[in-house]
Amino acid sequence: MHYKSAENSNFLHFYSAICVYLQKYILIMDKLYESFNKLLKITNTDFIRYKYAEINWDSHMLGLVGPRGIGKTTMFLQHIKQNLHPKDTLYVSADNIYFTENSLIDLTDKFSKQGGKHLFIDEIHKYPNWSRELKQIYDTYPDVQIRFTGSSILDIYKGTADLSRRAPIYDMQGLSFREYLNMFHHMNIPVYTIDEILEHKVEIPQITHPLPLFIEYLQQGYYPFGKDKTFEIELDQVINQTMEIDIPQYANMNVSTGRKLKQLLMIISQSVPFKPVLQKLADMIGVSRNYLADYLLYIEKAGMIAQLRDDTGGIRGLGKVEKIYIDNTNLIYALGRESPNIGNIRETFFYNQMRVKQEITSSKISDFQIGERTFEIGGKNKGQKQIEGLPKGYIVKDDIESGYANIIPLWHFGMNY
Repeated sequence: MHYKSAENSNFLHFYSAICVYLQKYILIMDKLYESFNKLLKITNTDFIRYKYAEINWDSHMLGLVGPRGIGKTTMFLQHIKQNLHPKDTLYVSADNIYFTENSLIDLTDKFSKQGGKHLFIDEIHKYPNWSRELKQIYDTYPDVQIRFTGSSILDIYKGTADLSRRAPIYDMQGLSFREYLNMFHHMNIPVYTIDEILEHKVEIPQITHPLPLFIEYLQQGYYPFGKDKTFEIELDQVINQTMEIDIPQYANMNVSTGRKLKQLLMIISQSVPFKPVLQKLADMIGVSRNYLADYLLYIEKAGMIAQLRDDTGGIRGLGKVEKIYIDNTNLIYALGRESPNIGNIRETFFYNQMRVKQEITSSKISDFQIGERTFEIGGKNKGQKQIEGLPKGYIVKDDIESGYANIIPLWHFGMNY
């Protein structure tokens, strides 16, 4: 009798523990789906970013990376809303409290057993050892499509070695001027190639005078949250999280070194543009010259600056850095709100917009080189002296609405993607 009583007691204890676990599991999964469905309901599909059409959505696994705040999460939710069924789809952020007690593999296993087919994981870099687990998921669950985003480009690139040949990684940038006009002002404008731009084929009948909208874009049109009343606060948060959290965590830096990186960013933002003299720059922020090139690369990969190189490294090579720009004009205004240099603004806009589709390098003659074409950037009074005699030389002028011959309005180059 005692034996049977003990046996029944153990069984009841085991059964009770299983019930508690199942209830807890169901509750947590319900919360994940509830959060996902709330996000899906408020996702607007009126405007789709340029990168959407370039992604092979049929891939078993893929990653979407880019600076903070440019709309990666929204693009994933738009894809779900337009193409997938919520019953076999789940979106979850990698910093969800669920992952304090469960792994990505656990989630994928449970999701697969419930008939899940499409798993979207946001902010993947916030999950430790993410690339190793994604590799195992890729090999173990062939029927589950995995899509992930990462705002910390540094960590994403660091982890893709484990995912080589498995997951294509797509790099997305902020809004072009064309996308800004579409998203903020509801103008459906086509993409113009660089050839069409140089042949003066850009036509926007919806705009009589484009320059006021162009100025607005330069100040707060690169990020999709530019329409928010709290835009300046949100952009400051992007800068601070990138410089004080993302980069120091990646490079195992202490707090004081992180502050020096931010000081370095401020120096670059106030330059015209910045032509790097590494020793002088190292002395200004109090670090060893030996570390400076790495620091600049970290800041570039995190989407805060852009380094213009010469063509000695070949296509997509690592030529000598000739100039350093802040990544986009919105950041320039955020970092130097009092009086940003207009020449810096113009060159930054041109480089920022054209690098998305073109191989762009420094020019020995003018400001930029794209293939055999050379471009000199300036205001409406800019002359031809710099490129005189060059058959493929162009003057890119700010403050003009239309161009002729080899004179192209600066804002036209915002139609490239």
